[in-house]
Formats: sequence, structure tokens, C-alpha cells
Amino acid sequence: MKITQASNVLLLAGLASSCLLPEERAGGSIRRSLNRRQGNSGKAIGKGDRFNSGNSFPRGIGSGNATDMTTILTVSEVTTGLQGLVKEYGIETFTTPYKTYEGRTITGAKVGGSGAYHIYLNGAIHARERGSHDSVLYFISDLLYAQKHGTGLTYGKKTYTNADVLKALSTGIVVTPLINPDGVNYDQTTNSCWRKNRNPKSSNGNANSIGIDLNRNFDFAWDPKKWASSVANEVASSSPSSEVYRGTAAFSEPETQNMKYILDTYTKVRWFIDLHSYAGDVLYSWGSDTDQTTQPYKNFLNSTYDSIRGITSDSTTTRYGEYISAEDLNNIKTAGTRFGNAMSTSTGRTYTVMQSAYLYPTSGASDDYAFSRHVADPTKNKVYSYTVEFGFGNNQASCPFYPTDAQYTSNLQETNAGFIEFLLAAADIGLE
Repeated sequence: MKITQASNVLLLAGLASSCLLPEERAGGSIRRSLNRRQGNSGKAIGKGDRFNSGNSFPRGIGSGNATDMTTILTVSEVTTGLQGLVKEYGIETFTTPYKTYEGRTITGAKVGGSGAYHIYLNGAIHARERGSHDSVLYFISDLLYAQKHGTGLTYGKKTYTNADVLKALSTGIVVTPLINPDGVNYDQTTNSCWRKNRNPKSSNGNANSIGIDLNRNFDFAWDPKKWASSVANEVASSSPSSEVYRGTAAFSEPETQNMKYILDTYTKVRWFIDLHSYAGDVLYSWGSDTDQTTQPYKNFLNSTYDSIRGITSDSTTTRYGEYISAEDLNNIKTAGTRFGNAMSTSTGRTYTVMQSAYLYPTSGASDDYAFSRHVADPTKNKVYSYTVEFGFGNNQASCPFYPTDAQYTSNLQETNAGFIEFLLAAADIGLE
């Protein structure tokens, strides 16, 4: 596993998918053709309720279970799966306060720790990235199973002892396996490769313009004026028809409001992962521009640099870089590299660890918002943040985000191995 240098990453950015199809990288001109994308739906979606209204509990692949994983979890099964974990292990769940456009509530859970929670894992912010919510739910299930039965966990070629499990759980973990239930439900019932949520407010009756890209809706450099004019419509779009439509305002959507609520509520969170597919990457902050450690005044709050922010290839005479302290950069790289190495070891598929901006710059992303909170308000906790892009696509032009059966299994092995390694790294580097 290597941390890729900028010169190589720029080439990778033209090849990797990272939550967007190739034609979706064109900024404001991005449009969706639902009919064109319909077709192969990859691994089947579940029918019924495998967790029997919470009377059965999920058990993950690391503890030796595969029978529950013949199909992808539905939206309702995430809820009943969490209910099953409550019944079997006595964990605590919660519902977030803001209902989605279609009236759904989002269920989360707290596991491990001793009253303080230092890790936040989020899944399925982009609806079509199938397997994201499965990975989060089954991982938590594995930790709880191994703790109760005194066992370790095995993910492909990566094995963890029971002592590792207990150390990982001691960090205290908050999870929201499925943050975009409206979008996921729509994607699963239509096989339309749907990315956004289902808010029609800005659509003007156009079905192709429904929804907001939730990962462009957070309050980090959300305003287009924060960016160089040449990239302002690429980091996010003001067009409702775009796959990266930022919405009408930062935090305009209940889903992103709920994630903010979690960070506001669990004030000890130090480490955050937003789980996506599919580029084979572990991405760390910043996503706005090149990281730099020597000029603190060059940061997203300084409007002096609005005219050049987001151009990672700018010359040394005009260069803007997003400030991060040398200690923070070392910590975030160290944990990210351990995460990526564990994923690669698990199945032999190579993951790359790199700064988010070198895939492509983005505004309003969850990881940058989480990490930026302590900069904008020093009373808030510092949160080391990552976007993890699991998988490598299914080579189907209709929707490469839908995994095949074999890919789904590999994806689970990789994400879950990475998760536990990440928790161990967080414990080693520091939780406070």
C-alpha cells in the first residue's frame, strides 16, 4: 500500500469512479438518463424480512456467517437488524430528529466504550452504492458476536484476535448504517442507479431533477463563491439536474442535518468514516485543495483565497493550499494507511490511500465538514475524517455501482477488515 503522489493521483482521477460515472464529472452539465441506466441490477435485493421483526439478529461474515448474505439488505431490514442486535446483545439504538422528505426516520446505534463514543461510521449517503449499509451493520454485528462468544474475526486473509475485538469495541462506536433511506429505497425498487435523496423541491416537476447530492450539502465551503470560477461548478453544482447538485443551502436536507446532530450530540467523536463505492481508495481530508502545513492563514474561512481555491495544479506564485497541522496530517495518514493495508491484505485487491482533493476537489462533503468543525469553532472536538471508496465496479455500463455476488463478498471482507484496523489505529493514536 502506498500513499500516492499528486502526479500519479491526477492520472488516477481520470480513471477511478469515486461515486461518479465518467460523464458525471462535467460539473453543471451533468444530467441523468434513467432509461439508459436501467439494466443489470447486480446482486439481488432482499425480499421480506430476514431478521423477523428483530427476533433474529445479524451475524457478519467475519464470524463465519454467510447464510444471511444471499441478498442485499433492504431499508427496513437495517432497522429490524438493529432491533435484533438490541434483543441479542442489549445495545442501545436511537432515532435522529429530522424525518426525510418521504417521512422516514433514521436509526443509529451505540456500541462499546464506557459511556464515551469516539468513532462515527456512516453508510449509504449515496443511494446506488450498494453494500455500504450492509458493511456497517454486519461489521457491528461481528464485533458484538465475537465479544459475546470470546472469538476472533477473520476477513479473507486478515485475522483479528478476541483481544483485538475488545480493544476495537473499547473505542466506543456510533453508527448510522443507512443515512439516505429514501434514495436507497428508490434505487432498490427501480434499479435506476439513483445517487441523491428524493427531495423534489427544486425539480420544477422534472423527474430527472429530483433530489440533492447529500455529500455536497454540508457546511464546508458550500457557497460557490468560495471557489475559483473555473472549478465552482465542478466541486458541486447549482443545477438541480446535476448528480452533484448542492441544494438550496448548506444543511438544507434532513439527512445532513441528522449527521450534524450526531456530531453535535456525541461530542467526543474523534474519528469519522463515510463509506462509499467504488474506486478502491481511502481518502483523507482535505478535499478542497492541496494540504499544506506551514501557512495557517490559508484556510477555507479566508475569503482572500476564494478566487484560487480548488485548483490543485496552480503555480507556486499563486498556490493556495488548505492548512492542516503537521501532527494532524501524520495522524490522519497513519490511520488511513492502516485502513487501506488491511483492506488490501484481506482479498489481495490493492487499495490506494491519498488526499481527497487529488481524486477531485469537492465542496460540502461530509468528511471535510466533520474535520472543519474544530477550525470554524475551536470549542468543538477535532474529528479525523475519511471517505472510503470500497470496491472496483462491476464493468456494467448500466450501473457499475451494483456489485455482483462475488464482489459483494469481497467488499464486505475488505470494509470490515479495514474498519477493525481503523478502530485499532484510532486507539493507538488517541481518542481524545
